Formats: sequence, C-alpha cells, structure tokens
Amino acid sequence: MAIIYNSSLYSVMFYHDKQTSSSSSSFSKFLRRKTVLRNYCINNNRHGNTSEDILKGFDTTVKTSMNSSNKYYTSNKILSSSSRYSSLSQLYLKNFVNSYKQRFTHRQVALNGVKATTVQVKKERERKRERRVVVTGMGVVTPIGHDPEIFYNNLLQGVSGISEIEGFDCSHFPTRIAGEIKSFSTEGWVSPRIAKRADKFMLYMITAAKKALDNGGVSEYILDHLDKTKCGVLIGSAMGGIKVFYDNLEALRKSYKKINPFGVPFTTTNSGSAILAMELGWMAPSYSISTACATSNFCILSAANHIIKGDANMMLCGGSDSMIIPIGLGGFVACNALSKRNNEPNKASRPWDTDRDGFVLGEGAGVLLLEELEHAKTRGATIHAEFLGGSFTSDAYHVTEPHPEGKGVTLCIEKALAQSGVARGDVNYICAHATSTKAGDVLEYQALIRCFGQNPELKVNSTKSMIGHLIGAAGGVQAVSAIQAIRTGWVHPNINLENPEEGLDMNVLVGSKKERLDVKVALSNSFGFGGQNSSVLFSPYK
Repeated sequence: MAIIYNSSLYSVMFYHDKQTSSSSSSFSKFLRRKTVLRNYCINNNRHGNTSEDILKGFDTTVKTSMNSSNKYYTSNKILSSSSRYSSLSQLYLKNFVNSYKQRFTHRQVALNGVKATTVQVKKERERKRERRVVVTGMGVVTPIGHDPEIFYNNLLQGVSGISEIEGFDCSHFPTRIAGEIKSFSTEGWVSPRIAKRADKFMLYMITAAKKALDNGGVSEYILDHLDKTKCGVLIGSAMGGIKVFYDNLEALRKSYKKINPFGVPFTTTNSGSAILAMELGWMAPSYSISTACATSNFCILSAANHIIKGDANMMLCGGSDSMIIPIGLGGFVACNALSKRNNEPNKASRPWDTDRDGFVLGEGAGVLLLEELEHAKTRGATIHAEFLGGSFTSDAYHVTEPHPEGKGVTLCIEKALAQSGVARGDVNYICAHATSTKAGDVLEYQALIRCFGQNPELKVNSTKSMIGHLIGAAGGVQAVSAIQAIRTGWVHPNINLENPEEGLDMNVLVGSKKERLDVKVALSNSFGFGGQNSSVLFSPYK
C-alpha cells in the first residue's frame, strides 16, 4: 500500500532543511514515521482488521506525525517570519490525510468485496465438482448400421462397410472406394421441409441426435417437461454443408439467380445444431465446433464442461460429416492421403499394417446424450457410462503432418489423465485414432506405449479398419464404440492387420477376432489437420 506525499510539501520541507542542520534528522524521523504508518496499515489489513479500526489508528499516527513536525518548526523558529509556510504544511498534511483515508476506505471496501467473491467462487467450485456427467443416450448413422446395437455388433463381427462409390461417377479418380452409406431414410426423424433442402451432414446429424434422445428414453412427455433453458446442442462438423455449397457453385455458373437461398445458411457447420435446438426448443448453449477430424471430441468435452459449470443439465454432442462428393474426394486425392486399393475395398483400410497406403474416406454421424448425474437419476434414465474428462492440445508443427516425436499427442493424453484424475494403470482400453496412414498410426501407437505400456491388460483398436475415416464424425462414432465396449465387455477386432509394423506388440493390438475385456477406463483419441489433438475418457458408472 503506497503513501504518496504531495511534491509541494517536500519542497517546503527541503527548503527548511537548508536553513538548519538539525532539520535533517527531524525530517528523517518524519519519513520513518511514514514507513511505519504504511506498514501499520498493511499489517492490519492482512490480519483482517476492519477499515474502521485501521483508520482510527491511522488518524492517531498521522496526528502524532503532524504534532512532531509542528514542534520542530516552532522550536527552531523556522516559520516565524512567514506563517504562511506553517499553514501551507498543515494544509498539505490535512489534504493528504483526507485523500489517503478516502483511498484506503475504497480499497478496504474493494478488498471486502473480493473476499466475499472469493468465498462465493470457492463454494461454486465445490458445487460444480459434485456435478458428474454421464452418458444416457447414443445415436449413430454409419456405413454398417444406424443403431448403436447393430453398429457395434457389426464391429464385433468384423463387418466392413467400405465399398465402391455409387453416389457419383468417380471412374476418372485414382481412388474409387469409400465408407459410403448406401441406405438411409430420414422418415420419422427429419421434417420433409428440412430433408428436401438440407445437406447430408445435417440429415445425418439430426437423425443421430434424435435417435440418441430415443435411446436415452427421452419421450415426448419428458421433452415437454424438461427445463429447456438447461438443455443444449453441441454437434460439430469438419466440412459442414459442402454438397450444398458445391451445388450452388454449379448454379452460379449459369446465373446468380439460380443460387438456392438456403445455400449459405445450410452450408455453415452450426446449421445442424441450430435446427435441432429450434425443433426441440432447447435454449442452453447450442453451437458447433470445427477442428477437422478432432471435431467430435472437442464438442463432447466442451458439452460436458457446460454441464459441469451448470450451464446445462443435458447436452446433445458429437459430430457429423458427409463429403463423399467430387470436391471432397478430389481434395483428399490431391493431398495424396487416400488408399488406392480399389480392387479390394474391404481390405483397403488397414491401420498398423505394413501394406497400408492411406485412409479410406467415410461418412456418417455419432451423437451422445450427456446428462448431469442427479438429473438423469431423477428422470429414471438408464446410464450407459460415465464421462470422466479429456483434453485438447496442438502440435504447432504442420498443417497435415503429425509431429514426428508425437509430442502433442503425448501431452494431450497426459493432460486428459490429469484433468480427469485417472491413473495410467486404470486405462486398459483405447479406441485409437489410427486412420491407416504411414506416419500417424505408428506415432500414435508409440505415444500410447509411452503412457500406458506398463499395463499388461492394455488393448488398442480402431473402428476405421471397418468404416473408414468419418472425418468430423469419427470421434462421435468412436465414443459410441468405446461405451459399447464398456457395456458389453467385448472389444472389436482390427481387421486387415495381417502384417503388423515392426516393433508393434500384438498383445496390445486387438487381433482379427473380438476379445473379452473388462473395461476399467476407455480412452478415445481423435486428431485433425492443423495439429488438433483430443482425448476423452469414459468408465463404467458406479
């Protein structure tokens, strides 16, 4: 706490120091009193004394200082020839006292307010720490099933959803295969008005989200009686309505008048979440996040944080993408990222295998219904798993290539463990990002071994060997897979892993058949272009 003396008062005192040698020692005493006064106020404040107590002591100390200085001036007759100097010094001291008292009083009020606020923040933190997040619903739209049970049973059986592309003529492309959804209906899930105009990513998203509500036992009656100001939607997309945008670009070649008025609104990545929120009347945070292939995990963790903070009691979250169109396929071909194993589509995606030659593009949506534990119990919901936490990091290295030492991935996993309070030894199942690329698969595996290699129960697999890479939806679908592993006690195989990379432990990687596993904690990774890393953790609800 600083005490600032008026410069004019110093000038008066300095002038008198020149008139008498004794003034120096007396003035030094006065300055020492100033230091004592400052320390007195600081110490009293630290010890929790009230502003009234401190100011009483302050008045006494300052008056003593004023009396001492007046005695000094009078005894040396320094100001006798000019009383105006004495009046001036008195005036400055009094002004200083009043000014300081006012400043100190304001500061004390502010400090009291800060103390009160600090107590409130601590109480709020304690309250939020008690808000556990659970998974009460799941919805998927994938190349191997549009129901969580069917989807996971097909994963367990090693069914591949990768085949030749039928949606458009791709005969002139070097890659002509994908995890394309061949059969899909919006009937009963999406209104005809929206279904007619919307991009597939939005149709997949809305359908998967409503299936998650249905899976979570959220009936029309429950919907009508929810506190809708505490329900939100956070479902993202890496590319949004790319087909709508592509179609409008083609229309523009003829005339701007041919552009669909929904061209811009239905292209944005937040349009699906917005439409869902409107249909459900949900008024808590409703938006989207787009972080390339890490999108779903970013949305899931952010949605959980909204529940933990008390912004919401219920959140639909995950991701959706559909970009198996000429511009989408061509873009990844240009990146030299896709497999060219066109003659054997079901063997094209082969994470960790030495013969892998790139990933296979997929499409679909994966959505979770996250809920605050007490809210879920009150409505009698079935709890599939508990969400423990997660983390985000950035490689800060390259737009498309992962960091060669896997630093960002390792940091992300370690932060996820620290944030959720999970011990390394408790994680015994990992749903890996592993997309079937040369660099990414091994770097992720090495990071996982660094973090969990001491766990003899550790099992690692990748859904992408069967459904391809669903881009922004990948993490959402993986989360459903991880939760189903928790529920069933079975982990799905890694198909096409015929010749593992050198140095990979096949006791860690799941083989060609499903395996039994009592999952303690499941970790799901998703990484994206731009060096976006994300990890989320689930466990059985206890």
